[in-house]
Amino acid sequence: MPETEPDQDILLSEKDAAGVLRLTLNDDKRRNALSEEMLRKLKDAFSAAAVDASVRVIVLAAKGPVFSSGHNLKEMTAAREHDDRGRAYFAKILALCSEVMQGIVACPKPIIAEISGIATAAGCQLVASCDLAIASETAQFSTPGVHIGLFCSTPMVALSRNVSNKHAMEMLLTGDMISAARAAEIGLVNRVGLPEELNETVLGLAHKIASKSSLTLATGKRAFYEQREMSLPQAYEYASNVMVENMLAFDAEEGIGAFVEKRTPQWRDE
Repeated sequence: MPETEPDQDILLSEKDAAGVLRLTLNDDKRRNALSEEMLRKLKDAFSAAAVDASVRVIVLAAKGPVFSSGHNLKEMTAAREHDDRGRAYFAKILALCSEVMQGIVACPKPIIAEISGIATAAGCQLVASCDLAIASETAQFSTPGVHIGLFCSTPMVALSRNVSNKHAMEMLLTGDMISAARAAEIGLVNRVGLPEELNETVLGLAHKIASKSSLTLATGKRAFYEQREMSLPQAYEYASNVMVENMLAFDAEEGIGAFVEKRTPQWRDE
């Protein structure tokens, strides 16, 4: 019997009236693994949302007790039967996964991870790559590659950019599972709440962000990730130039005017 029904979409998508797009990993029989199919669907979904003016915020969630277990190791193992022992396939999958993670960062829409279960290896990388992450008390996280002789090198990239070096190294070197509370302590997630309140909490945050100017959000998100790779003088020069351009946008003029006049701003996203 197949692990998933032939007509089952492993990535669900729905958008509400406020412009919040909810993408849900829906392959819980395979622990929402980042299979080649799942990675391609995620890549396409983020690319489409990036240019869809009706999408203002993206929530990434998952069905089942596992947010994502990471790469599909059955697929990876099967590739060892190839003449090159899987080298070309491994390179293709890791390149595709890297494109998805970078696509999250490059997407002009804020992306919030909603985690109610376990996120391991590349699944933990997926959480770390999102702009914000909200977890329930039942969530757990790990980069367990060392247990099977495979250091989590690609998850390390996102993890090390979100938590301190020593916390990242502890997770990578031990492979230990950490609780949601510990993930919040080290900065892997923003906050932790009751499982029954998770969806409401995430939706409230998403709607709050969606009420802002999408131009302003896109400008700020791009600038945030650009400046953090620069030296301090370069970052200030870059950020100053971004702010000058932002000040000249209609929404900045409207927002400042609305603040001065004590009224609600009317965004045009331009």
